[in-house]
Amino acid sequence: MSVAALRCCDQLSLDDSNAALARLSAPERARWVVEHLPGPFALTSSFGAQSAVMLHMMTVVRPDIPVVLIDTGYLFPETYAFVDSLTSRLDLNLKVYRPRLSPMWQEARYGKLWEQGIEGIEQYNRMNKVEPLKRALEELRVRTWFSGVRGDQSDVRSRMAFVEFKENRYRAHPILDWSDRDVYQYLKEYELPYHPLWDEGYISIGDVHTTRSIHEVDSEEQVRFFGLKRECGIHENV
Repeated sequence: MSVAALRCCDQLSLDDSNAALARLSAPERARWVVEHLPGPFALTSSFGAQSAVMLHMMTVVRPDIPVVLIDTGYLFPETYAFVDSLTSRLDLNLKVYRPRLSPMWQEARYGKLWEQGIEGIEQYNRMNKVEPLKRALEELRVRTWFSGVRGDQSDVRSRMAFVEFKENRYRAHPILDWSDRDVYQYLKEYELPYHPLWDEGYISIGDVHTTRSIHEVDSEEQVRFFGLKRECGIHENV
């Protein structure tokens, strides 16, 4: 299927392209974006529970695509091992960005922000996730940013489109309409792993201090940020 290239900031073209992209498979969407939207490109990954899908899909389409990981310094040991494993297996062009202040310096200055209610969590996320990602996108001069968000993950993501234009940059979400079953089938087809903590009930994996196994909480909404919020702020504030 042929889809006309987007004209910058043209909402009509965005709407037409998203309607056409809805009829393509996720790998076809990723390829279309690379062929029609401007580079440089980058893929952000948390190396979370199901991250191997997008890492594999994008490196098939664009083997040298920079993969941006925001390392807060508080990731699970299993996450760091997962990063190393997938980087080696998929030959990832990994770009690691970190907060300007180290974890210990932050705690000395501000205390444990994640224990300071919703305001503390939001400040923590701005310092440790939003600012490093903004810096990464600017330093890498990214014009089209890929991410593996899915519409069923939160209210914010349910309102996203396959391709958007925001903050003078295109955003592409090839697996936006995927379900857990779609993810499982892709991982099985290509013999890719879930995050090591998946089998222990960690269905959404971030920092050690604000991530809980589904077995430790009463509802899925409580597995991140103590149930106070679902988003870390990246897709709202970048």
